[in-house]
Amino acid sequence: MGATGRSLETFRDPILSATWGELGAVRRMANLDGKWHAEVRLGYPVGAVERDYARAVSDWLGEDIVLDLEFQAPQARGITGAKNIIAVASGKGGVGKSTTAVNLALALDRIGAKSGILDADIYGPSQGIMLGVADGRRPEVRDERYFVPVRAHGIEAMSMSMLVTDRTPMVWRGPMVSGALRQLLEQSAWSDLDYLVVDMPPGTGDIQLTLSQSAPVGGAIIVTTPQDIALADARKGIEMFSKVNIPILGIVENMSYFVCDECGQHHHLFGTGGGARVAEEYGVELLGALPLAARIREQADGGRPTVAADPDSEAAGTYIECARRAAAVLWRESSSQAPPPAIKMVDA
Repeated sequence: MGATGRSLETFRDPILSATWGELGAVRRMANLDGKWHAEVRLGYPVGAVERDYARAVSDWLGEDIVLDLEFQAPQARGITGAKNIIAVASGKGGVGKSTTAVNLALALDRIGAKSGILDADIYGPSQGIMLGVADGRRPEVRDERYFVPVRAHGIEAMSMSMLVTDRTPMVWRGPMVSGALRQLLEQSAWSDLDYLVVDMPPGTGDIQLTLSQSAPVGGAIIVTTPQDIALADARKGIEMFSKVNIPILGIVENMSYFVCDECGQHHHLFGTGGGARVAEEYGVELLGALPLAARIREQADGGRPTVAADPDSEAAGTYIECARRAAAVLWRESSSQAPPPAIKMVDA
């Protein structure tokens, strides 16, 4: 259709390796008054990239095109009130998994998806603090059965920290913890979310198995640091999800580098390229790399994570890119199981 002889179906998605024709993204094309108009529906949030995509498509076709870009989350998997579940996990503690999880949930909201977060770390819940939920604030109860998630910074959230005080230790055995997670999953009244991000506890134990058995998890994101010991544990996490048939959406390398305040140089305190090596080893995406920065920690500890506190910062941009890429991989996984829709063409 274009001056180059190319078609919109052969345009390769800027994030995924597939063409829009293979993904079934092109819904309708029409030539109106000598100019092409196209409706394209992508299965990942497109906020803030509409102009870039329109420019890239016009360059590909060799002529200007009016591009109507829409987002529709895949609906193949999920629970009541949430179309897709994304688990954020780590093989060990101390790698910034919870900070990453909450920023990814906020990033999905910022780029046009309806998102929420479930804190599945029953023993050490932290999302209430990170989202600035006041101590003592409790979720409302609907119909004497369902918890209404608390809203914070535009997203919905549920955490054990909202049901007990921050000084109450969870002295529970494994079955009790698994039961608590199932209750949070099944009795939270999520309001038709596109994505529910689940902040997993570190390791590969009861909670991970309970989640995989109790809910159709669309995919998992593994958070690691470049250290060899963290990478070894990240591999264990990937292997665990593989055994329960949950696809890995990608790896986020946290504390990847430190930027010197004096000279501005990047210093790799914990090694370099570890996340990329593990991603290549398992054939998964390296979603992004985040710096070791006191500001990221301070913002999360203060109840305003980076994406909410400093949305135009480089770190917030990285979280947004990670979230978009993970959602794109999730869509690709679901699209591969469904036939592409028919394309309607009108030449007027």
